[in-house]
Amino acid sequence: MMPEILDRIPQRAPFLFLDRIIELGEGTIWAQKDVTGEEDFFKGHFPENPIMPGVLLQEAAFQAGAFLMGGQSDGQVGVVTRVDKVKFRGLVKPGETLDIKVEKTDALSNAVFFKGKLFVKEKCVLSLEFSCALVNT
Repeated sequence: MMPEILDRIPQRAPFLFLDRIIELGEGTIWAQKDVTGEEDFFKGHFPENPIMPGVLLQEAAFQAGAFLMGGQSDGQVGVVTRVDKVKFRGLVKPGETLDIKVEKTDALSNAVFFKGKLFVKEKCVLSLEFSCALVNT
């Protein structure tokens, strides 16, 4: 776990889905999550054929977007306000590395808009658009 991640987003284990930042550009991020199979959600989703829940794949993208927003400041935190155009294109199984690529597409007032794609072995498993807003905690 990279300390920069903990400095910039409020999520913590077991609900932290970023292990490392591979590349950080102007309005773009490429992060990774190693899906070990030891995560608690695999105990029930699905024990005989474990796959990472789609809502948690989305959460990984949201956390990458929050990292791009610059982290917590002045008692504010980024929260998801909209999710759109979600397409699940594949499964994520234990032992795989999830590549999380998110780009900032626009900003308006306290809202930031993003597009994201998640990959396993260069195969897109999820694409989505979402927005976040900075709110007081």
